[in-house]
This record gives sequence, C-alpha cells and structure tokens, in this order.
Amino acid sequence: MKSILLKIQKITFLLLGFTLVFAQQSMKIPSDAAFYMEINGKQLNKKVNWEKFNPFLQEMAKNDKKSKEKASWTDYSKTGIKYDAVQYHYGTFNDSVQAYTAHFILDNKEKFQEFINSTKKKGQEISKKNRYSYVDLDDNVFVAWNGNRAVLSIIDYNKPYKDVLTDEVAVDSAVAVVDSAAVVVDSAYAVEPEKPFDYKEEIQSLKGDIKYLKESIKDNNIEIARIQKDIKYLEKHHAYPKEKKEATDTEYSDNEAVKKDPPGNDEDMGNEDYTIDSDYQKGMDSLRIEKFKVVKKLAEDSFDKYFNSNLELEVPKEMLTFRDSNSDVFVYTDYGRMLNKGIYGKMMKRYEFGQFFQKIYNSNSSYNLYFDKDKVKLINNYQHKNIETQKSISSVYKGKKNKKLAALIDDKSIGYYAVNVNSNKYFDIVYSLLKDSGEGEYQKEMELIMETMKIVLDEEAIAKIAPGNGILVLNELKSKQVEYTDYDYDEDYNEKEVKKTKDVMVPNFTFAFATENESYWNRVFNLLITNKHLAKKFSKNGTFYSFKEEKSNGYLDQFFFTVKDGIVYLTTSTDNIRPKEQSEVSKKWAKESSKYALSGRLDIQKLIIGLDKEFKSKSERKTLDLLRKNVGELNYKTEVKGESIETEIDYTIKSASENSLMYFFDLFDEIFKITESEKIPQIL
Repeated sequence: MKSILLKIQKITFLLLGFTLVFAQQSMKIPSDAAFYMEINGKQLNKKVNWEKFNPFLQEMAKNDKKSKEKASWTDYSKTGIKYDAVQYHYGTFNDSVQAYTAHFILDNKEKFQEFINSTKKKGQEISKKNRYSYVDLDDNVFVAWNGNRAVLSIIDYNKPYKDVLTDEVAVDSAVAVVDSAAVVVDSAYAVEPEKPFDYKEEIQSLKGDIKYLKESIKDNNIEIARIQKDIKYLEKHHAYPKEKKEATDTEYSDNEAVKKDPPGNDEDMGNEDYTIDSDYQKGMDSLRIEKFKVVKKLAEDSFDKYFNSNLELEVPKEMLTFRDSNSDVFVYTDYGRMLNKGIYGKMMKRYEFGQFFQKIYNSNSSYNLYFDKDKVKLINNYQHKNIETQKSISSVYKGKKNKKLAALIDDKSIGYYAVNVNSNKYFDIVYSLLKDSGEGEYQKEMELIMETMKIVLDEEAIAKIAPGNGILVLNELKSKQVEYTDYDYDEDYNEKEVKKTKDVMVPNFTFAFATENESYWNRVFNLLITNKHLAKKFSKNGTFYSFKEEKSNGYLDQFFFTVKDGIVYLTTSTDNIRPKEQSEVSKKWAKESSKYALSGRLDIQKLIIGLDKEFKSKSERKTLDLLRKNVGELNYKTEVKGESIETEIDYTIKSASENSLMYFFDLFDEIFKITESEKIPQIL
C-alpha cells in the first residue's frame, strides 16, 4: 500500500512539473505576423525631453476633434509605463482579421490604472480575469494589464465573402481562432438555419447588447441626426450654409476689400422635426455589436495566452537576423506575407501571371533606426526569400566603377544620385523570376519565349550600350517667368480665358551615363536631327545636339546632349559637362559616388531656398523661414552586405536641439504653432 502511494505521489509531482513547465513557456509571436518592432527604451528614453514633450502632448489632446471629453490626464511622462524598458510591437493579418499588438513593461501599476481610467469612456467597467484586468477603449481597441505587464491590442474584423470572380469560397480565419464568437457574427451577414430557442442564452446576449449600446447609442443618434439635418438642408437650399465669420472679416480679390454677405442663421435650417431612422440604426448597431463580440473574443484569447505564459515574447530567429542591439528602434517587415496573403494574394490570383508578381515581392526587410546627437541614421537590409533570386539581385549590385562620372560633382550642387550596377545581370533576374512562376495557362509558352530570348538577344552587346554606371547631378534651381491660361467666371457663371504669368523654378541639371558603344548613340542622335518630323525641335551645334521648344512656357524647354570619352551627357547647360574643381568635401562625395552600387546626397536647405517662389501665403512664408534655418542634409548609399542588400540613409541636422529625436519634435512643434496662429483671427 505504501509503495502504491509513493508511485502515485511521484506521478503527481511529475505531472505537476510538466504542468508548471508548460505554464511557464514563452508566448510565441503569431505565425501570421508580417510586422515586428522593438523600441529600445533604455537608450531612447534618455533622448526624450519630457519637459518639452509633455506640454505638447497635452496641447494635442486638447485639439483632438475626435475626443468627446476633455482630457483629464496632465502628465504623460508618468503613465506607469516603464519607458526605459524594451517595448515589443507586432502586426498580423489574414483574410478577415488585422491586428496590431504592443507589449509594455510597467513600473507603477496604480499609476497605469489611473491613466487607463482617464482614457476610457465614463462608466466603462474594467473586466477582471484570473491573471489580469482589461478594458475596451473603443470598439476595436483593448488594453490588458497585471502587476508589471500591459498589452495594447487593436483588432479589425471583416467577414470575408465568396470571390465572385474566381468562384472561390472564402474561409474566415477568425472562425478557426475563435469558433464561438465568430459564428455569432454570421447572423448579421447571412441567414442561418433556425436553432431551438434558449431564453437564458438570449437574456445574456441582450444584456451584452445593452452594455454596448449604452456607450454608443448616444453618439450614434447625434451623428445620424446631424447627417439627416444636412440632407434636409441640401434638399431645400442646394448648398451648405455659409460659414459664420467675425463681423470684421473681409474677402479679398485683386487687392480690393469686399464686405462679406451676412452669414446664414439657424432659421435657414427650417423648423422641421427630424426623426432617427430606427431600422437603419438597429441594423448598424447589430453589425457593430456582432463585430465587437468577435474582436473582443479574439482579444481575450490573445490576452489569456500571454498572461498565462512567463510573460516573455518568443520571436523567430529569422526576424532578428539583422537586429542591432545598439539601435533605438528595430523593425522587421515581411513584404511577401503582406502582398501575397489576404486580400492582396487573392487579387494576384485573378491575373494570369499573378504568381510572377508574388515571386517578385516574396521578400523581407529589416530596419535599424538611430537617433544620434547630430544625425538620424536608418539602415535597411533587404533579402529575397528565394536564395537563387537573392543571388541574382546581389549580382546586379556588383557593377564596375566609373570615376569619370564623379567629376561632375562639386560643392555648389544641391545634390546627386549615382548608380554603379551590372546591367548585364538584369536579364538573369527576369529569367529566374519567370522560370517556374506557376502552372498558368501560358506557362509553357512563356518558358519557350524566355529560351528564345536567350538565343536571340546578345546580352553582352546590349550591356555595352549602357553597362550600368550613371549619375544625376542637380546643380541649382533657377527662376523663370512663364505664361499660362486660367479661367475666370462672370456673375452669370460664364467662363472666359485669361492669360496670366507666374514664376516657376527650373532645374539646372546634368544626367550622364557610361557607354562602351559610342557609335550607337551617335547614330541615335543623328537620326533625331535628320528625321523630317523631329528636325523642327532637334538641331546640332558643334559636338552638341540640342532640343528646344518653340514656345518657352515649359519647365524644361531646352536641353543639350552629346557623347564624349565613353560618357553620354544630357544637360540643361553645355558648361555642366566640364570637370569641376573639387574641395576635400566634394572629393569625399565623388569617392562615395563611385564606390557604392547606389549613392546620393541632397542638401535640403539649398533645395528649399531654390523653391522660395513656390511659397505664397503668410503661414507658408513663416514655415519656409523655419525650414530654411533648420533642415539638414540627406546622404544615401547601398551595397551588397553578405546575403542582403544594405542601404544606409543619414540625415544630418542643423539645429540647437538636444539630439536628432528632439530635433524632429522641435521642428514639428514650431510648425504646429504657426498653423495654430493662423486660426486665430487677427485684429488690425
């Protein structure tokens, strides 16, 4: 007897051990996640100036038109969320459910609950579960928390239907996740077989409906009444009432002040009684209630799964391949899943070569974002999921270098964009994507065409025409006055043409690319000046060919082109092709332009100065002055790194802000103030 009890005891402890191990497992990120983000709070929180940021958030809350009530929260720096901890965000989607989830660590549960109470609707009850509490902040927004963790979940549900074009029966993924709730929603969309009446179940359902309607019916009635009132007014007056303005307001036309007509008053709306369309209201409420039941059940299941785990999130290794622990923000995006699944995937299937496009987009990208003291840096790593296709793409980015093109860059230029790729390898990408792209109706014919192209086309000869080295240099923006036709209307709304003039900014640029077959391009250019139809606009002067419009009213009405020393030039000025005198800075740019597969630079400050005449109104001029003082320089470079294509974008700031993160805040805050000041009537 004793031995039997010992065996039972051992088995019980063993089973209990297994149960504890299972209960303490990490929660795996959903398999259909197409987006994942980590926010490195330990680093990022040090860069946030809450003394500036907090008042700004309060001001934004006051100006939130969607907010039904005045915001009661005054200190967003103390919400109970541990800002110096890592935050985890991910997004999932399929044919019927799109969800965004964020995981936070808390350092003050009471403060967090106080923050939630200030955010949720008045009278909204917080639901208590075994291991957590949760509340719905909106029809599709839910928040759950325990002592040290919080989860925000935003869920949208749309019942899929049968695809009439493909005659395909739609499968509701929500049903597979949560049968009991998803089946309920069908009653709002389709007629179901009648089931035995259960009054207890009906009572529970009605109680749930009452709870939901109490929070939404008031807002719905107000909105419907407003819309119906607008309809009645439009039926009677054929236009909306004129907007009320201050008595001192005037409308200006051609420098002449004209008194505004007296604004319409409320009596214009009529004294009719408007009734709410009860059938419409009930139908809309029914749909919203049933949808709410589905998303609520999905949210609860997700919360249960997380809070019954060890509160750690398990992320697949492939998502973290390019994560840098020193970055402030890391993002992974699965473009293959985004574009090949759900509604986009269904759209692709409608086309004969849909699988070809699916192969093109079957890739993922990772991003590491850094907010440094003097610049913002973004590093992107792109990978195609098919190993052979990725090798073909990488081979394109391994082109020859050409230093002649770099000589076109100088200190005064606004920016440039340089390309050094292997154009011969583009054919390999097309072949690999078209090959085995599916068993479509024309698959065999397509494969035969590709084989024929390989035989007929001389890929090396084509590549010699343009090997893959090119550069576009934007030297400056020049002002030019052009004439254009506008239309005015008299009192009887008769239209008449009016000739006007305006200043436009015309780019002074040079586009050049390398060639190993100069004679081919010379034959092309000679054809332009000898063809009787084209010769009216094309001519030759010395070694330069030129194009010129008869009427000089366009942005680009004249440019020149020529071939010299293995380079084809297209430019707005013949002086642009001469090698420039370069300083140490421009020599560095030139070196980068010939080193990387893709590279570029843009001085945004110079660009904005050049666009000066495009800013007309007072607020636009203020914004221009602000940007002119604060915008910086953008640098871009792309190269093959291991098994990925890596692109680095650097934005150097010109500001007295503490760091590049607060730079964007300060800039946006100033623009916001300019915009708000325009809304305040100016008393002259």
